[in-house]
Amino acid sequence: MTNLQNDRFGINIIRYCKEHENYLQNQLNLQSDLKELLNYHNQKIKWLQHERLVHFLVTMLTAILVLFLFAMTFLLEENILIITLLILSMLLLTAYLFHYFRLENTVQHWYKISDLIYFKLNEKSEVINKNED
Repeated sequence: MTNLQNDRFGINIIRYCKEHENYLQNQLNLQSDLKELLNYHNQKIKWLQHERLVHFLVTMLTAILVLFLFAMTFLLEENILIITLLILSMLLLTAYLFHYFRLENTVQHWYKISDLIYFKLNEKSEVINKNED
């Protein structure tokens, strides 16, 4: 577990996701309780989906700001402040797009991991049921 004092001002979500994937891999290798692992992982997916939704909304609002500032550059002649804000907003939008892209791909990757755990859990159940017959 990480030091909670360091998390007070936000976490590195990409590192957090990698740590979770490493934890899952270790648990799968140890063949721990798959049902509990699946529930835990699905809870993490819900959290990451929420994070993704928030970043999607912020990205869209930033895109609207960029479009607004772009329109303002044509309406107001040679306003250096508007042009500067437009450039800064475009840089911010680019960063948000890259971050959102990584969140989106991570969520989709986690769906596949969830499927893998689910199928392993069902394989185990089928083996147990066959042995009982």
